[in-house]
Amino acid sequence: MATETTTQSYSEQWYWDERYTNESEPFDWYQSYSSLAPLINLYVPNRPRPVLVIGCGNSAFSEGMVDDGYEDVVNTDISSVVIDAMVKKYSDRPQLKYLKMDVRDMKAFGDASFDAVIDKGTLDSILCGSNSRQHSTQMLEEVWRVLKDKGVYILITYGAPDYRLRLFKDSRSWTTKLHVIDKSLTGQPLETSKWELTKPIPLDAEGSSVESAIGKSPDVHYIYVCIKDESLKKEADAV
Repeated sequence: MATETTTQSYSEQWYWDERYTNESEPFDWYQSYSSLAPLINLYVPNRPRPVLVIGCGNSAFSEGMVDDGYEDVVNTDISSVVIDAMVKKYSDRPQLKYLKMDVRDMKAFGDASFDAVIDKGTLDSILCGSNSRQHSTQMLEEVWRVLKDKGVYILITYGAPDYRLRLFKDSRSWTTKLHVIDKSLTGQPLETSKWELTKPIPLDAEGSSVESAIGKSPDVHYIYVCIKDESLKKEADAV
């Protein structure tokens, strides 16, 4: 069980450098690619187009994407230790690229560079640290910037809608869909799930509709599919 002091360190580079120095075995936060593949395939159907995976760590998730036919998977992490290790590990897989980068400042990428951005726990890590609201807003604004119009930000998180939806609303203009997956499903056949992964959960502006659909305190990971919509931004700017 992680202590409060440990979780507060999740937003710090030194913590991850130290952790990856001591823990070199692959680890997937929340869910594996095999568990999420049907949803990724649904929202990211164009396999030749570039996809960005932020806070990649030493996960095998991106390897799974390439095995599934994705041709250009760019991975970033704040830890130079893990990026150096992954560059070496996947030197024979040109479809996989690894770059050390802070997700709050991705100026190495131009505007509208990616069809999709995938996040398994990076926003959650930032929210554990100091100045979390400011830093999470910076991150979401950068994600919005590097996405093409109608591109998707897929966030896998433990965060319930009542709080996560406020973050999206405060950052940029998104059209948001919500899916859920059982926490216990990591590495398990999808047939055992009580929720249909590719079917969105009814979602109102405040997220209050979710409880009536899946119950109170369900044992799930929430998956937010946030679609960049520049027309919404123009409408907001015009008001």
